[in-house]
Amino acid sequence: MGAVTVITSGKGGVGKSTLATGLGSALARRGKRVLLIDGDAGLSCLDHMLDVAEERVYDISDVIAGGAELNQAIYPCSWQEGMYLLAAPSREEDVVSPGVMKQLVGALSRYYDHILIDCPAGLGAGFESAVAAAQRALLVSTPDPVCLRNGAKTRMALERLGLTQHRLVINRFSGTAFRSQAVYHSLDDVIDAVGVRLIAVIPEDLELAAATAEACAFPERSQGALAFGRLAARLEGEQVPLVSLRKF
Repeated sequence: MGAVTVITSGKGGVGKSTLATGLGSALARRGKRVLLIDGDAGLSCLDHMLDVAEERVYDISDVIAGGAELNQAIYPCSWQEGMYLLAAPSREEDVVSPGVMKQLVGALSRYYDHILIDCPAGLGAGFESAVAAAQRALLVSTPDPVCLRNGAKTRMALERLGLTQHRLVINRFSGTAFRSQAVYHSLDDVIDAVGVRLIAVIPEDLELAAATAEACAFPERSQGALAFGRLAARLEGEQVPLVSLRKF
């Protein structure tokens, strides 16, 4: 049975979908079979990032309604072998119920080493649906007070729903900006603000942003792609140290 991880944030715009794509690609490069599930009904973007938007005919709501088989609604990423997508419903009102999502993901986990669920922003029905199916959570935040405050609220919501295996990913980190803003003295202060143990720091990376916009493979030696590789290794139980933040 594969590992099921929900990628969440609370606040939108922190780079959850980019993180899901980058982590999925890093795991696939390690020889793993990876399924991304887009949980953002009505506002999906993973189909663009994985370059399957033109081929997409069915989504998760079609499977649930009986209009398509599961294999018809799962699309291989065009630029990364071993990574696949189950797209979100086109309509916001078609959000999947927690019970159905849990049942569906349970069936799929037999065929993939990792399932990554890209959770919508906020703590509503889409959040509860995504969390219901997960074994663990990656809580994504940028190192600013508003995002961190929402991150703490998201942690409490995860725990309320019974998901206590969670780790913090600090995304779009710039050491220069962090030091110049001087809101926090160190990353320890950032971690304390959310109350979640740190598993990865993903740097601000213009090469990564360009690849995301163009729906193509992330440059393997970019700082962002290397950070995704370290995160993938840590998720698989390897003792990989955090890179020195002086590089960022």
